[in-house]
Amino acid sequence: MNAALPGFFAPWAIYAAVLLLHLALPARQLTGYARHEETGEKLRYRLNGTLVAAVSVGLWLAAAYSGLMPWDWLWTVRWPSAAGALTLGLLMSAAAVLPASSRGGSLLAQFYLGRLANPRFFGGRVDAKMFLYLAGAVLLQLHLLAFAAHHFLAFPDDPSPGVVLYVVLFTWFVWDYLVFEHVHLYTYDLFAERLGFKLVWGCLSWYPYFYVVGLWAVADLANPQAPAWLAVLATLIFFAGWTLARGANMQKYVFKRDPDRAFLGRIEPRVLTDGERRLLCSGFWGASRHVNYLGEILMATGLALALGWPLILAPWLYPLYYVALLLPRERDDDRRCAAKYGALWEQYRAAVPWRIVPRVY
Repeated sequence: MNAALPGFFAPWAIYAAVLLLHLALPARQLTGYARHEETGEKLRYRLNGTLVAAVSVGLWLAAAYSGLMPWDWLWTVRWPSAAGALTLGLLMSAAAVLPASSRGGSLLAQFYLGRLANPRFFGGRVDAKMFLYLAGAVLLQLHLLAFAAHHFLAFPDDPSPGVVLYVVLFTWFVWDYLVFEHVHLYTYDLFAERLGFKLVWGCLSWYPYFYVVGLWAVADLANPQAPAWLAVLATLIFFAGWTLARGANMQKYVFKRDPDRAFLGRIEPRVLTDGERRLLCSGFWGASRHVNYLGEILMATGLALALGWPLILAPWLYPLYYVALLLPRERDDDRRCAAKYGALWEQYRAAVPWRIVPRVY
């Protein structure tokens, strides 16, 4: 009971610390793909996610090493902490949506999807969307470390190699995003979505808590003695997915920055054009219209298998979530692109008929 109140406010404090670090630490100044709704100018961003996360993890490790907190404190307070993040996410969602002008439609729909496209704070130094992703990524990484620490403290003589592999792969996932933070400026949610419950609560509550659902389920379980081939299979599936997701996003990034440049020096940009606009249909984007979504699902599948408990349901909730998220998003993006590009999009559909999984779907 004594830990409940500090645990409840733990995510509040962590997010506040991330905000201070984001404001205080040096940052790259980059121009993104999204445009200001009124002026039409491309937005400028301050990006320092890798440095902020490194300092945050360093401070957490120092606090645990010095004895200021137990190594697995975030595991110990995981339930009140999740409640605190859920509450904060609701409050911040309301703060982001309710004061803004209505865009028409039901209040519930506007609350979920948002009203403002790209709000900024502190004189433009903080972009709301990019900060939310950074804050969620930092807390996700701290959860990985704390939950793994709990497992090692619970089973010091025979910890599960699956927990180690899961944390290593998921840490790769987190830091891959941070290192390529600039590429995210060209992704769907940055230029197409608005700031509402979906993004705010999703980043502050769902992302750092639900994504580690596998460790929630198995950190208290002994070593399952899983066969080595399962770890190899999990790793291969994860990195196959990473190759598709990172490769597709990087190819799109290169194309949007320099439409005539060959990706990786080898994949020439074959395009469809109506004389004014161009759609990339080679390389990853010639395999399917959203092969990056297949990559995300494969990475999540690899993580579920990595834990070594393939018959436990909880780790599979993560890849199932991606299926539930990305299939409707692909449909929404298809409708948006059809409205934006018209006949050109019909040509792209004919040239690349597969939505996500080449030759399957």
